[in-house]
Amino acid sequence: MPEKKSHGSTLKSLFNGEVLKNVFADRARTNLLKKQEQMAISWLVKRIPPFITSNMLTGIGFFGNVIVASSFILATFSSRLFLLLGLIGFLISWFGDSLDGRLAYFRNIPRKNYGFTLDITIDWISIILIGFGYMFYAEGAWILLGYGFVVLYGWEMIIALIRYKITGKYSIDSGKLGPTEVRIIVGLIMIAEVLLPGSLNYSACFVVVVLFFVNVIDTRHLLRVADEIDKQERQEKT
Repeated sequence: MPEKKSHGSTLKSLFNGEVLKNVFADRARTNLLKKQEQMAISWLVKRIPPFITSNMLTGIGFFGNVIVASSFILATFSSRLFLLLGLIGFLISWFGDSLDGRLAYFRNIPRKNYGFTLDITIDWISIILIGFGYMFYAEGAWILLGYGFVVLYGWEMIIALIRYKITGKYSIDSGKLGPTEVRIIVGLIMIAEVLLPGSLNYSACFVVVVLFFVNVIDTRHLLRVADEIDKQERQEKT
């Protein structure tokens, strides 16, 4: 009688299997929750109904970000409890944003350039909406933090594009922090605001400061890499 596989060994097999190799072949991840996230995505892509397309998932992810932005606006005019709606928005955003491109690779119908362009565009619009939502919720000089968040996250996106240009490697992570970790952090900040009114402003200030220094470090690293590549190219020409 054949021995039954345990639940753990089944998940491990899924993680190490051909599915994972195909789905994540186009990008390297370094984020803290990389393993857990990839296991979840590998499980989900096999269960997405055939009528759901990658573009539909992109739309679902964008809708999630609209919910996050709306939660700030609703909390402004009604109760701070509406900020908890943003947690649902982040979950929907993660589902659509994480699965759209992975589904295309799983079905072996990727449109690399189209998907790359659409993904960057939707991400940028989403960040603007969420920043606008915060600016709607904040008061006084704290509003500037929403502007700072949009600018600094945009800077991080530019860094990712520059890295892709000079190294040929596209990464959506900054060290151990990726979009999933950022969603979790912002979600926890929103929960804290519900429990401790006013804490959101100080948390947002902390996030903006951290983003600034992370971007400076990443930019300095890229400049060194770019300089080394330039030196190698000059040596090859001589």
